[in-house]
Parts: sequence; C-alpha cells; structure tokens
Amino acid sequence: MGVALGATSLAVLAASPAQAAPVQIQILATNDFHGRLLPESGTPAGAAVLSGAVKQLSAEKPNTAFVAAGDLIGASTFESFIQQDAPTIDALNEAGLDVSAVGNHELDQGFADLEGRVQDRADWDYIVANLRLEADDSHALAPTATRDFGGVQVGFVGAVTEDLRSLVSPAGIEGLEVTDIVAEVNDAAADLKADGADIVVMLVHEGAPNTNCDTMDDDPDSAFGSIVTGASPEIDAIVSGHTHLAYNCSFPVAEWEEADRLVTERPVVSAGQYGSNLNQLVFTVDGDTGEVLAKSQAILPLQIPDPDGTGPKVARPLYPADPAVETIVADAVETANELGAEELGGVSGPFDRALWEAPDGTDPGTDPDIVENRGGESTLGNLVAEVQRWATEPEEFGAAEIAFMNPGGLRANMTGPTVTYRQAAGVQPFANTLVNMDLTGAQIKTVLEQQWQRDADGEIPSRPFLRLGTSKGFEYSYDPAAPEGSRITGIWLNDEPIVAADSYSVTVNSFLAAGGDNFHELANGANKADTGQVDLEAMVEYMEELAPLEVDFAQHSVGATVTDDSIELSSLAMTGANDVVDDEVEVFDGAESLGTFPVEFDLSTEPFDEAGTATVPNTIPGDGEVHLLRVVGAETGTEILVPVESGKAAPNLKVTTKPQKVVVDRTKVRVIVTVRAAGAAATGRIEVKVGDRTRKTKLDGGRAVVELKPFGNPGKKNVKVKYLGNGSTESASKTVTINVLRR
Repeated sequence: MGVALGATSLAVLAASPAQAAPVQIQILATNDFHGRLLPESGTPAGAAVLSGAVKQLSAEKPNTAFVAAGDLIGASTFESFIQQDAPTIDALNEAGLDVSAVGNHELDQGFADLEGRVQDRADWDYIVANLRLEADDSHALAPTATRDFGGVQVGFVGAVTEDLRSLVSPAGIEGLEVTDIVAEVNDAAADLKADGADIVVMLVHEGAPNTNCDTMDDDPDSAFGSIVTGASPEIDAIVSGHTHLAYNCSFPVAEWEEADRLVTERPVVSAGQYGSNLNQLVFTVDGDTGEVLAKSQAILPLQIPDPDGTGPKVARPLYPADPAVETIVADAVETANELGAEELGGVSGPFDRALWEAPDGTDPGTDPDIVENRGGESTLGNLVAEVQRWATEPEEFGAAEIAFMNPGGLRANMTGPTVTYRQAAGVQPFANTLVNMDLTGAQIKTVLEQQWQRDADGEIPSRPFLRLGTSKGFEYSYDPAAPEGSRITGIWLNDEPIVAADSYSVTVNSFLAAGGDNFHELANGANKADTGQVDLEAMVEYMEELAPLEVDFAQHSVGATVTDDSIELSSLAMTGANDVVDDEVEVFDGAESLGTFPVEFDLSTEPFDEAGTATVPNTIPGDGEVHLLRVVGAETGTEILVPVESGKAAPNLKVTTKPQKVVVDRTKVRVIVTVRAAGAAATGRIEVKVGDRTRKTKLDGGRAVVELKPFGNPGKKNVKVKYLGNGSTESASKTVTINVLRR
C-alpha cells in the first residue's frame, strides 16, 4: 500500500566517536520540462527559477545530484523550439543537471539526433537500460551513471516507456529494440551494487495514471504497477515521469522489512510537468557501511500562481531566479521574437483542438491542455490535414487526394486573429516531413479502424482512441457499438464511395508514415516517398496563398447505431472552446426528409468522438436495401452520408388454385403463387406441401405454378404454400383449402 507524503523525515542517528559521520545525500528531480523556458501564469516557474531553486537547495546540502526522468526537450514552447531546444539544453547545463533518463520526446528527431547533437551539447548524461541495438543486443546508450559524494556512491539507472514505438516515429528508432523495463533495470541495479553503489535511484520515463498512492501498486500487470511492484530491493528510489502528474508516494519493500532495515519504504515520486515543482529526496547514509539510516521526501513547488487568490493571476516565485539562466532565456526570447514575428495571415476565428470533460472535473475553458481530447474531431486537425493534402497535391509530390493528421502532433490551438510564424510553430513543433503513399480503399478502412487503438502487442494503450484529422472531401461513418474491426460503415471521397480494391494517393507526416501512434497500416503504404516538405513550411505556404482562412465546423465523420426502433446519431459536434454546434439536424432518405431532430450536446466524459447526439426514429422501410441517409446541420455546414441497412422486406404472397371444381381421382389442380416485395417481383423458391408430399420450385418473375396430381379421396384438403425468402426479403407462408368432390 502506498503512502502519500509531504515533507517527511526520520531522525538521523548520531555517530559514535569511532564511526565516520553520516552523509546526507540530496536528490533533486524534475521531469517533462518540455522547454518551458519562461514562467507562466499557472504553475510553470520557468528555467531561471528552476535553476535558482536547484542552486539554492544545493548550497544548503552540498552533496546534491540534480536529475531528471526525461522529456526535457521536445514539444517545447516556441522560444525553445525555434532553436531546436538549444536554449533549454544551455539552461539545464547552467542549472547543473547531472543525469537524465531518455524520454520519448528526446527521440522526436530520431536516435541519431539524441546521440549526436543533443548529447554533444548537454553536459549531463542520458541513460537508458531498456533500449538496445538490434544488431548486437548491446545498450544503445549507457544504462547507468554513478556519482560520488563524500565517499558515498550513488548509482542511477535509466529507462524509457515501453510504449516508445507508438510515441515516436519508428523510422527514427530503426535498429533499436525497446526491452522490458523491470528486467533491465533490476539487472543494471544489481551491477551498480556489485560495483560499490551505496544508493541506487531509478529514473524512469513512465508514470502513474493518477496521483492516488493507494492504487499505484494495485495492478502489477499495468505499465506503472509492474515497476512499483517489480523493482528489486537493490533500488532505493523511483523517480518517474511521462504522465505529467505530481505525486510523492512511499511503498514498503518486504525484503527491507525482513532485514530489519531502518528505512523500510521506497519513495516513488514525480514532479508533475513544465518545471512546476522539484522532487526532493534526502538520504542519510552511514559513512562506514553505506546503509541508509533515514530518508525524507517532499514535493517542492517553485512558485505560487495566485498567492492571495484575488487575481488577476500573478505568480510569485518561491526561489530566486538564476541570473545566468535569465540571460540565456532573454537571448532565446529575442531570437524567437525576431523569427516568430512574421505574420502569415488572418483567420475568421480560432481553430481549436477537441476537449473532453476530464475526470477531475476541470473546467475546459480554463486549461485546455489538461482536457485536450485526442479522441475528438477538431477544426484544427481537419485544417492541418487539408494543408498537407494541398501541399502534396502537385504531381511531383504525389498528387495527393487524401491526408490524415494525428491529434498528438497538434500541441496548441491556432487562435488568431492574425497567425504568426510563432503561433503556427506552436501548433506543430515536431518538424515532421510530409510523406506520400498509395493506399487501397481496404487499407484506408483499416487505418480508420485503427483509431480504436491497439499497440504492437495487441493491448489497448492509455489513450484508447485517437481521432485522425482528415482533409476536405473525405468523410466516413461508423457504428461505435459495432465489434472491433468492423466499426467503419462507409467512406466517401468527394461524395463518391471509396472502393476497396482501388488505389488512392494519401499524405501523412513522417511520424504517421512509419506507423506512429499505432496506425500500423500506414507503414504498409505502397510507393512511399518523402516529399521533403516540412509540416510547418506547408502551413506557412498555405496561409501565404489562401489566408484569410474561414473556420470549417462541418463534421467529417458521424456515428450511427441502428436498432429496430431508432437510429442513434453521434459525433455531430466539434468540442473546441470556440466551436459552432448545431441545435438540430435534418435527415434525408434520398429526396425525402425524415424530419428535423434536436442535437443534445455535452462534452464527452470519455476520450472518444461521441459529442453531439440525436435520436432519429427508424422509419426506414423493410426493403432489404442499404439506404444512404444524408445528415445536414445548417449552422455547422455538416452534410454527410450515413448508410443504414434496412430490415428484410415483408413479401406479399398470393396463392390461387385452378380449376374451381375438383373431382376425386380426375382433376389435376394447379397452385398459382405470386410473390412481390418492395414493389417488385420477388426472387427465390417456394414450397408446396399437401399431406406428406412436398414440391419445390423457383419463382420466375415473381410467379410459380405447381401442378398437383388428382386427389384419391373426397373432402377438404389443406395445401400449405411457403415462400422461402432471400437475402432481402423475409419468408412467408399461406394455407389454402381445396374441396374435393365425389364423382
């Protein structure tokens, strides 16, 4: 069971005269900094205050290591992004960062970039134990690092999330194998101890899904639960990241309890995100034996967003800003202002990302970053997809007909009213190139089905649904209640159905083209060609030619679940803070209006694309046909086709017999059967049964005649006629009675 801790400590045991004095070791940790150089109105304090805090705390406790759990760079704000995070690296160098685990965003530009440019500029060591070279199974980077403090050896072992392949471009980590975190870290920890380490700290770019310490070790099969429960007793602390949550937990270690150690619980911590806090771990170590005599742990906030609660929000730093880092940040801002001030053009309103009602109930209007819904359709996602289709529409770039955009590649809204280079770069900070390929209609369907996520091992990841942005003219319908793999019910390109066997020219960014975000089918595209165009450059050129841009609120996909009584429509609304939504939609079956139906709108409480629902009574005639319903929203401009399979048609079965007078042993009776369905002659077979005799025959033009032999006995005879039905028409039966007379 985990215990949530504030600033806690155990008494330090006094040393006897014959013993070396105990040594205090302080570990200060950060994670998921993401190039947040500047302070913000919320909790991020900025690089200068972060560095100032580290230097002040280190002065108070000289035996200090400043460490990180990854994602220091990548997905950065413009001031850092525009210089490929060089200012962030310089600021962390000045702060004295000693060692960091590799995060997935360290690999945004590929392993070669991390191993070369980034590591060359960084004064700290990047370590990762569970990243190996496929060629010889050696470690891709050093798995561990060691620091010496007053004769006490502190070892660090690094690890990166096992979901790495779905989070970075597979092409960027080609030739690397992502291995099991727990097994690799435990082996490395054993090596560190064998080499004399007194304390071992795990730095892992993987994190808890929530901040509840009581539940972190409940599921040993989960990504983080396996780390908390599986880390060996050789590991004295776990510093984590990746999920951007702040927690300060402590878990008992059975082997420590059995050995009667003075410290029996292991810290499991994370500092949240963007330099908002520091984790502080303080170990008191016996100078002779290396035994941990005491430990304390705390989360140290670096600033208070609104100290008196009166607003407007004015943050108060809790530590002095480091002047050296202030200079680095000021230079970065100056460069960013020069490069980012260029105006690209106007927009009629904000192009927003989708939102959802977060589990903690956060108001989506106050912090879109917290409640961004990567499972929802967005005006921004569709715009970026259209930009990429437009950029690769020329023949030399592949004559693109369709483009898809992954929602995780959109890191900020495009608010306008005038879009600058800085704002456009903030939307797409990863500098992906555009890749064109050929996909069959069947492959396109598979790509859309893969929005319901499965990782390479077939498991559902933490984000179970990722809604692709789609370019203009591309639309599809789906049934959210259908079984996995068969949810997509119709796909259209410029109002023409996508044909499974036909080939289409499709553009995606290089991250998706390599199968990123678990869109595995995109890695199988034919005639794949990197156009060399960068996504941001495509946006710049698009705006230069076509701005000002109008926000398009039309849905590119709509959900429909059909029951006997109703057609439940969903995904009728965008969910961005500024998006227009329809109060009602009109539904047409061909030229006939089925009526106008109110749209209920609530933010999704799950990260899917179901916001905006309407119930349409199922009045589709049972004719066995597929009816293409047209859903029209006047306010948003939505006009999308939804195929609905009607039930089988009810047949009109008529049976007559001739002649009217039937005499025993003399008269042959003709049974005349006609079957019509949905206003047309039916096809199929009929069955005529008299007593124990049965005759079957095919309908011809909806009609069949069966001749019966003379009856041997007088009286009333029942003739049972059954139409056996077909793929679009129900079966039906009827009984007629023939009165057989004596001679």
